[in-house]
Amino acid sequence: MRFNSFSEMISYRAGLTPEDPALRYEELGLLREMSWSSFEKLVTDSENALPASFSTGFFLNEPSPGLLALFFAAVRTGRRIVLLDANAPEEVLRAQILETGIDALLGDEELAEELSDALSEPAEENADRGILFYTSGTTSRQKAVVLTEKSLCASAYNGGALLPLTPSDNLLSVLPLNHVFGFVCGLLWGLSCGASVSLGRGPRHYADDCAFFRPTAVSVVPLLLGFFLQRGLLNDELKLILIGAGDCPAPLITAAKTRGVRVSFGYGLTETSSGVALSLGDDPYAMTVCPDDIITIAADGEILIEAPTCVMQGYFRRPEETEAVLQNGVLHTGDLGRFDEKGLLHITGRKKEILVLPDGTKIYLPEYEQDLSQALPGRDLAVFLWKGNPILLIHGDPSEKEELFRKIRGVVSARPRGQQIKDIFFSAKPLPRTAAGKLRRWELNKTEEVKA
Repeated sequence: MRFNSFSEMISYRAGLTPEDPALRYEELGLLREMSWSSFEKLVTDSENALPASFSTGFFLNEPSPGLLALFFAAVRTGRRIVLLDANAPEEVLRAQILETGIDALLGDEELAEELSDALSEPAEENADRGILFYTSGTTSRQKAVVLTEKSLCASAYNGGALLPLTPSDNLLSVLPLNHVFGFVCGLLWGLSCGASVSLGRGPRHYADDCAFFRPTAVSVVPLLLGFFLQRGLLNDELKLILIGAGDCPAPLITAAKTRGVRVSFGYGLTETSSGVALSLGDDPYAMTVCPDDIITIAADGEILIEAPTCVMQGYFRRPEETEAVLQNGVLHTGDLGRFDEKGLLHITGRKKEILVLPDGTKIYLPEYEQDLSQALPGRDLAVFLWKGNPILLIHGDPSEKEELFRKIRGVVSARPRGQQIKDIFFSAKPLPRTAAGKLRRWELNKTEEVKA
């Protein structure tokens, strides 16, 4: 079913199956359910609880029915909504609040109080609108992507058209809702199909949420899938796992399939309101393009996406950066891909200078490599991904490894653990570069005579 707004989605289900559960959640240690009719009423009643402001920031890290109702009510009243991460460093949150002109914060009272001095005065009614999701890049490269409830609903429709859920399904929402993959594939996908959505209780409950909620479907990033599998946490009722937001090693997918669970891999971007292609067959890396999307492959292998219903309005107040990737309605992704003889999409690499880790976090490589170059002046180096870990590739001799690790220790330790260099590989030849001297990143894994 295609919806143009969140209110339309909720009202339709409330009219069709009013007593069916829309949400499952924990309250005082007990599993509770909220029906579609009750949730619709809660959204309507929540409009009166909204602050008299225009640009509202939401912390949805630990969502509850009341908080989700407040969010949907805020969208219904035409505000600018900014999804924020309560776990982000304070300086990052302050910069995002300033950039987007947030004048009210909801979802975490203690954090809202700490950041109250960073809030703006309420903006005029005709200020920029939309639902803003920050890309998951490193601090200096995150951008606020302007989406709409219509584009997010269209993305949920696309997912449901290829991977339909039913009212008897129970979708576990464990991913952060401030990331578009978690929001669309962990929440809207279920609601748009009429399934119930179980509201996960945050990272501290990753180990027991499956046992508590007994889901039939779940959306995960590769790192979380590995955690579930390693500890045997998947419940017997689970029949579908949707993986996205990063490259997933084949052994993880195989391990999930051996449990009799259907596994689908998705490709998408924040700029396209989440997924644009999903794997439906036995090969998880061969993906069917979603109904509303048109994907073509440029002469240099770059994936180009035309998705009028799902593509972003732009990067918030960054017209030049928007124009650099969105040209005549076509999004230039910077990713590399190909179509096979069956017309299925395969991702072959990344042309742009961003590294996506298994947990979906992104590293802006020029920034990282500049810091490393300051520690290793004059060295020919690059950072690339190897078996899910950031690796430093350098033109030199393997006997230097210990000394090089000593020199970059300060740069590496300043990064979050997942972004820290795990090993140094050496190339006997200079790293592949264009005539202009830019790294040909898509060839780094193919560099000859690379040694650990």
